[in-house]
Amino acid sequence: MYKRFLEKPLKGDHSFFLFGPRGTGKTSWLKSRIPNSLYIDLLDQEVFFELLKNPHKVEEMIPKGFKEWIIIDEIQKIPPLLNEVHRMIENYRYKFILTGSSARTLRRRGTNLLAGRALYYKMFPLTALELGKDFSLEKSLRFGQLPIVHAQSVNPRDYLKSYTHVYLREEVMQEGLVRNIGSFAKFLQVASFSQGSTLNMTQIAKDISIERKTVEEYFQIVEDLLLASRIPVFTKRTKRKTITHPKFYYFDVGVYRALRPMGPFDAPEEAEGPALETLMLQEIQAMNHYFELDYEIYFWRTTDKLEVDFILYGPKGLIGIEIKRSKKIHSNDLKALKAFQEDYPSAKLYLFYGGSKRLYFDKIEAIPFQEALQTLPTLLGA
Repeated sequence: MYKRFLEKPLKGDHSFFLFGPRGTGKTSWLKSRIPNSLYIDLLDQEVFFELLKNPHKVEEMIPKGFKEWIIIDEIQKIPPLLNEVHRMIENYRYKFILTGSSARTLRRRGTNLLAGRALYYKMFPLTALELGKDFSLEKSLRFGQLPIVHAQSVNPRDYLKSYTHVYLREEVMQEGLVRNIGSFAKFLQVASFSQGSTLNMTQIAKDISIERKTVEEYFQIVEDLLLASRIPVFTKRTKRKTITHPKFYYFDVGVYRALRPMGPFDAPEEAEGPALETLMLQEIQAMNHYFELDYEIYFWRTTDKLEVDFILYGPKGLIGIEIKRSKKIHSNDLKALKAFQEDYPSAKLYLFYGGSKRLYFDKIEAIPFQEALQTLPTLLGA
């Protein structure tokens, strides 16, 4: 069991939501941290069907006057339970932890989200700092950082291969999110070719032989299931003409690599470049949330193809981050960051690369990738 950075919600007595993709360790973490909690598992079929028929029965599962945490796992499976939770918070001052791997059903049904009576937190895959001595850049770039991948008794390749099947069966099929599960499965694979790239919805629709509108719906589904995110272009006070399409990333390197087909005509670097970007993005997203840094995450790309991989904008300032696999830095590697610096002189600029030494190019600081991961909170101003 790895020590997680997400500790703040357990220090208070305020009910909270804990969302995160399947496999990020929400349930294991909660059970280990609060062993005296009352646990209601909606993945248990008997419990699920009983509460589906009559959500009010959840009150009968809680001892009168219970003072410890009450965990309801996978709350999105029975949205009406939130009305009962709301009522019990008001009437009995119970404190709940409501976990979920999707907020889609809750939002679509306009469900009562407890009217501000519960805080909202997310759990991400493990970070390099949470893995500690078990962190291996090579392993993370191949298999990602879901906790089970790092269990000694698990074959990471087999686990990741089955991961998307779990989502297809338990989330997509059970909730009836798509009409054609076959085309959605193909979409997941085709979308992997867009990892770390700007999205071309029309081309993806053509590759799958479905309508563009359906492709847009599929992208919304994978975002709602917390499987992926789209990163918008940074356009604040822009002095240059920028593109408009967002970039796409699956939430974990291992999930991306499991979905990305590799054949004899696919060069390894075609997957390894996006994998390096993905690992850094998931680390940035986790640190941004756990340390409450409140950055908005963007990328910057001009119409003349100058691109900075990640732009962080928030109360702590403006940061530009470029990712390079190479061990040596050439003048072309700095071109986009220098252009961004011309437009935004106050920005902190980093280049994370495959070398072994910190280097300085005027205001641009080049940091070895592994060192950057180990010092990321400090670099981001935590």
